[in-house]
Amino acid sequence: MVFIGMDHGTTGISFCIMSDEGDVVDVFKIGREESKQGLVSASEELKKRVNLEDVKLMAITYAMGDGISQILPTDKVKDRGILSINGAGKVTGGGTSVFDELEELNLPSIMIPGLHKDSESLDELFRAAYSHQASPEKVSISYNAVKETGWSNFIVADISSNSVDILIEDGKIKGAIDACLGAMGVVHGPLDLEMIRDIDENGASANGCFSNAGAVKIAGIDGKVADMKNQLLDNYRQGDENAKLAIDTLIMTVAMEIAGLDVVCENDIEGIVLTGSIGSSTEPFDFKKEIDKYFKGKYDLKVISFDSGAIGAAQIAMDVFNGEKEILGIKVNI
Repeated sequence: MVFIGMDHGTTGISFCIMSDEGDVVDVFKIGREESKQGLVSASEELKKRVNLEDVKLMAITYAMGDGISQILPTDKVKDRGILSINGAGKVTGGGTSVFDELEELNLPSIMIPGLHKDSESLDELFRAAYSHQASPEKVSISYNAVKETGWSNFIVADISSNSVDILIEDGKIKGAIDACLGAMGVVHGPLDLEMIRDIDENGASANGCFSNAGAVKIAGIDGKVADMKNQLLDNYRQGDENAKLAIDTLIMTVAMEIAGLDVVCENDIEGIVLTGSIGSSTEPFDFKKEIDKYFKGKYDLKVISFDSGAIGAAQIAMDVFNGEKEILGIKVNI
């Protein structure tokens, strides 16, 4: 008996295969471009690793997840659980092809919602302030963070292509700050005044600006999303001043965002969980050490796997299968 978790990430789709004892059997990733071009098959990769008849439940995350607010059976979800794919960053179609493959497998599965204005589980102030706060994999990342730390009041900082910070209070997600609102990621970032003017005066698209507003903007890097992070890190290793400025700026904005979420937590924060390909990095810079320069030892900083999205989704699948009715305040309706 096994459980599967799927993380619909920016650069690729990750899967975690978990035993019924909660042990991670395997984690693998499929690139978006490779999936779109038919160079790799999600279903075939799964079949190589597991007997599909042994899969008891799979938990899926997809895009913004703003069309649902509860954890639901996939066959009960309309339009893949999204209102629109527009404004969601660079679209390759790779994630859609993987979703289609998974549907054809006809495995028992559930879909995890994103965090948005219709999420009744969130604090009403966050819902009033922001139409969208986080995509579904941030829920699974947060669930893995709870499992890894045992904390009930903390902040999760997921730093990779985009940066999203999530506030958990009393074991429930209180709210989050999405990539287009606050901290920079490698690729995505907030729209500032210059970009707004560019949109109004020169016809640039808001989504196009959002997709180039992260650290890559400062480093002067453009190209495929899947290649940008490696290019930025390579430039950093080579001593490129713009790359260093980009990374340092990214870290500063994440520190600001974490501090802001701490302020609105009514309980004392037990610590900060760092994850994502940048948040968990130790080379060519140690993200934990660099961000702690701002916090000056105030927080207990814990680093979890950058595969936490897929792992957390598998953990959700296992616990829902075993009868859990609520995940981080989100209702399970199956």
